[in-house]
Amino acid sequence: MTELAKFAAETLEKVKRKKPVIHSITNFVVMNSTANVLLALGASPIMAHAMEEMEDIAAISNALIINMGTLSKPWIQSMNAAARLARIVSKPYVLDPVGSGATRFRTQTAHELIRYAPPTVIRGNASEIMSLSSQGAQTRGVDSTHSVDDAIGASTQVARNLKTVIAVTGEKDLITDGYRSFMVSGGHPWMAAVTGTGCAATVIVGAFLAVEKDATLAAASALAFFKLVAERAIEGASGPGSFWVNVLDQIYAITPLEVERHARIELV
Repeated sequence: MTELAKFAAETLEKVKRKKPVIHSITNFVVMNSTANVLLALGASPIMAHAMEEMEDIAAISNALIINMGTLSKPWIQSMNAAARLARIVSKPYVLDPVGSGATRFRTQTAHELIRYAPPTVIRGNASEIMSLSSQGAQTRGVDSTHSVDDAIGASTQVARNLKTVIAVTGEKDLITDGYRSFMVSGGHPWMAAVTGTGCAATVIVGAFLAVEKDATLAAASALAFFKLVAERAIEGASGPGSFWVNVLDQIYAITPLEVERHARIELV
């Protein structure tokens, strides 16, 4: 047990007690699974992308998730509006720049969203995060072609320039605001064998961010919780399908006390 693990446990307890409303503009591939992740966690998902309801939802939600997985121009307009409204009403928002670096359209959209309204947290794989920096990077579709270690310099640069928190996920996770950096270990390789695990990590970060003002610690706590979930979910799983079912069950079942005892977060 460490003080950081204890903090993660306390933040999980707050999510379960406060049941924050999470507005998610996400992709067709993961809508159902990320909504179920939030429900299992104890949060309340709203999956809405129509421009006509952005203002109303900004008023009632506690955090915003913007996920670029399946982009279209009308959705981008709603993303920009939602991000702007989140800033106006002082609600945190998490950007998941899915596939940034793979196509010009995705990369430009990510940069425009960030310029239009800087996110509270950006959660992505190493290649996606590197594509947002001055050095740039290319990805293979939505998969990372770089390691978390490759992205340390870019993450620090982007975090400082934007005054935001960068969360890079992979075999280990790096969370930095450009000055404080945390490393989270754990998880299981099968996380890469199921579509949407990164998107699930993003919505969990959003839920933790909705109840905790320190965005760096909130993101680190959320990812430590999710790593522990994956470790527990492998028990009794025979393949990626049963593993994912177990993930949902473990998100629901793992207690704050277990997080306090077993989460692995370290200051680096």
